Amino acid sequence: MIPIPITDSIRRSTILVVDDTPDNLTLMSALLKDIYKIKVANSGEKALNYLQDGIHPDLILLDIMMAGLSGYDVIRELKSNPKTRDIPVIFLTAMSAPEDEKKGLELGAVDYITKPISPAIVLARVKTQLQVKAVADFLHDKTLFLETEVAKRTRDISAIQDVTILAMASLAETRDLETGNHIRRTQHYVKALAEKLKTHPRFGYFLSEAMIDTLFKSAPLHDIGKVGIPDRILLKPGKLTPDEFEIMKTHTTLGKDAIEHSEKQLGMEVEFLRIAKEIAHYHQEKFDGSGYPTGISGEAIPISARLMALADVYDALISRRVYKEPMPHETAVKIIIEGRGRHFDPDIVDAFLELQEEFQAIAAHFMDSAADINAKTQQLGLPHNELTPQGK
Repeated sequence: MIPIPITDSIRRSTILVVDDTPDNLTLMSALLKDIYKIKVANSGEKALNYLQDGIHPDLILLDIMMAGLSGYDVIRELKSNPKTRDIPVIFLTAMSAPEDEKKGLELGAVDYITKPISPAIVLARVKTQLQVKAVADFLHDKTLFLETEVAKRTRDISAIQDVTILAMASLAETRDLETGNHIRRTQHYVKALAEKLKTHPRFGYFLSEAMIDTLFKSAPLHDIGKVGIPDRILLKPGKLTPDEFEIMKTHTTLGKDAIEHSEKQLGMEVEFLRIAKEIAHYHQEKFDGSGYPTGISGEAIPISARLMALADVYDALISRRVYKEPMPHETAVKIIIEGRGRHFDPDIVDAFLELQEEFQAIAAHFMDSAADINAKTQQLGLPHNELTPQGK
């Protein structure tokens, strides 16, 4: 036996020898058994049956000329099966013509050794291929580990983003007349509209699954700018004066500026903040150009803001507030239809009309209770039913 340095990991390798000649199986077993774990199969069929049992060797030494399935047939089966295609195969054969070797390598063999064998050559080439496989296995395991870590870090970052957004949105909500359920309802309205429109020719290029997730994540920041509106205006029990309404309208720009400031602090642009900035700045724009703060119209209004515009108005109409009872769904639908092409993008209105039951289900799931309204009233220190929605 020729001595050869073998690492412990290589020494534990299992080699399957496939040959229909008993003498050849005996010869190869004697050569390799002191170093490796040896399994033998005296036909291609038995080799495949062995592999079907889920026991996969680290290397296969495969004869070509066998009764029944040839070595070529066996390797084709191995390479067609995802569970066995990565097992390295060395052909060990009396077929020594260059075209035979070429065919064997083209079928996926990692090496080609002709008989009669040289023990030194067999040992060296077996060792080499096992070392290559060990490195490949290590890199594969490392890749899986890194992929798992990246996925975990991604989930962690996403969770941090979600918590940050909800914290910022909740801060704005503490100074607003709306309850926290408004945030959740509008999130789900926007997502429902986006899912409905993702195959629409006007919206499909924008509404990828990743973008829909981003819209859902960003939507709660649509009214973040209200933090900067004075209480005397934000909580005024009565209609706002023209000057007060001009100040109220600045909440859109204040929201955009606050998010922009966060981006500058990060030193980089983050997708969900970019979309949140669009929503905060433009969700009060109207399709006919009569909205604020910039008076843009039609396609110039970002899709994110057009979606939020309808979601926000619908929720304001059907939700209970400290100043009013909820409007019936049918009445809210009528108002939105009247705003088709004027206040709202026509195609978004059409999508909404097809999603009415889903909108009603979302509203019911996140419904504000009387206790929610009373708690909000007490939180703001306001008399019950003293507030008016005009100009808000």
